[in-house]
Amino acid sequence: MPGAHSRLKTGRLRNYLFAPAVIVVCSLGAGFLNSDSAVAATQDDDVAQSMKSFTSVLDLVQRNFADPVNDDKAIYNGAIPGMLHTLDPHSNFFDPKAYAEMRDEQRARYYGLGMTVGPGGDKFDKTVVRYPFNGSPADKAGLRAGDAILEVNDKKTDGMDTTQVVNMIKGPRGTYVQLTIGRDGHDQPLTFNVMRDEIARPSVSLAFMIKPGVAYVKVDNFTDEHTSKELEDDLKSLGEMNLKGLVLDLRENPGGILNEGIEVAGHFLKKGQIVVSHSGRTQPSKSFTSHTNNGGHEYPMVVLVNRRSASAAEIVSGALQDHDRAWILGETTFGKGLVQSVFPLSENTALALTTMQYYTPSGRWIQRKYSNISFLDYYFNNKDQRNVNDVKMTDSGRTVYGGGGITPDEKYDSPKLNKFQVEVLRNMEFFNFAAQYFGAKSDPGLAKGWEPDESMINQFHDFLMSKKIAFTELDFTENHQWVKEQLKQEMYVTSFSFDDSERVRIEQDPEVAKAVEAMPKAQGLLDRAKKMIVQRMPLERPAQ
Repeated sequence: MPGAHSRLKTGRLRNYLFAPAVIVVCSLGAGFLNSDSAVAATQDDDVAQSMKSFTSVLDLVQRNFADPVNDDKAIYNGAIPGMLHTLDPHSNFFDPKAYAEMRDEQRARYYGLGMTVGPGGDKFDKTVVRYPFNGSPADKAGLRAGDAILEVNDKKTDGMDTTQVVNMIKGPRGTYVQLTIGRDGHDQPLTFNVMRDEIARPSVSLAFMIKPGVAYVKVDNFTDEHTSKELEDDLKSLGEMNLKGLVLDLRENPGGILNEGIEVAGHFLKKGQIVVSHSGRTQPSKSFTSHTNNGGHEYPMVVLVNRRSASAAEIVSGALQDHDRAWILGETTFGKGLVQSVFPLSENTALALTTMQYYTPSGRWIQRKYSNISFLDYYFNNKDQRNVNDVKMTDSGRTVYGGGGITPDEKYDSPKLNKFQVEVLRNMEFFNFAAQYFGAKSDPGLAKGWEPDESMINQFHDFLMSKKIAFTELDFTENHQWVKEQLKQEMYVTSFSFDDSERVRIEQDPEVAKAVEAMPKAQGLLDRAKKMIVQRMPLERPAQ
């Protein structure tokens, strides 16, 4: 029987590996057959020999390893990722679960209760609600930040990690899940029966007027197929025709769908301007241009980026920088200049394979170095790595560099947290305080425009004392304003919504304030670019 088992699994392996190989070989074969069919035959022989060696190793492992072998784990988590990791850091294999999640994310489709959960604060051994999404089933049912999930459908969560709890909560749309909750201020657990529903997950999370005439828009990612449409709708609702400036926040934006990045950048450019170009070994070089003529909108823009702005976020910021359309403020971006194509395979799996490199309008390749370094260094080495040999010019003649991401026009270093701030945040004490404060209140509503007064700040002081947080009175006095701001953000989560809390955070963000101050610099870029265009226009010859 062991032999039969091995043969069955080896057959499945061929399905996983050869489905994409057929596509690759067919597309390559025409070129090779027309030029040198002997080379193609040799490559086929090499592949067949490699596959024979691999299946022999798998068979030996299945037969002789000390414990039973989980073949899916060996293939999904071992062999295929191992092969891909020899290529580059971004080629990836999706098992059925991961592939389904990726497709749902692209469609912005998610079924559940609509809340963020995690290990939390005082209840460090439990999964707690961090915040419910505004208008979600969890929000409508009355779940609050700080609620500890004790049971799911009468099954205790003791000893479970967050992923296990989340998997129990998930389920088909229209079905109910029962949560038993522990809440501060209540001696007995609370029970909630909540119907699962589709949860809206917009890519554009915030859009509001940060000051008269100046809008702020936060794009979290480009994974949604409707990101560009969301942006257009939000700008329209803000009265884009009358804007005097725009802060476009791409901090922490990991990228997503290439076309959505192209559409977002194109919204701000003139018709025919290049947004991005790409080329690959099997792909012809191609340039993508704006086709909207920016609707006549020429307001100044400041784009915020940091080291976790990547991929499509870098396409947008790179295009706007190269065309002198926006002033880039913040940190050097991550530096991902590789494009992955997703190849659906058999058994609901897929392969995301790097097939192209992309270049900004000026011709910069912004990919950071990934050869001969560890994945840890690649993802977490924050040293600037620009390529001084890849020198390009913006439309107005400013110097820009390739390699290692998009270098901002103006660097911004976020203020470092002091010892007191680190200790309070590490222990989630604002979160814990708010959970205790609102726990026994049936109506957690605060007045619109609420600000923490001295009485509440003193309550928080005493709360820290009761939690044995080490600090001096001088520490608390010097951090008075910071405490007030953090309290306001946290209290808004429960009293209003997480979205309202995020707006408060942005209104208090010194980098956003810096971006608003930089609008004249962005206007200067626009004026200089226009002047250069006029100077480059050929002089009209007089009529003969």
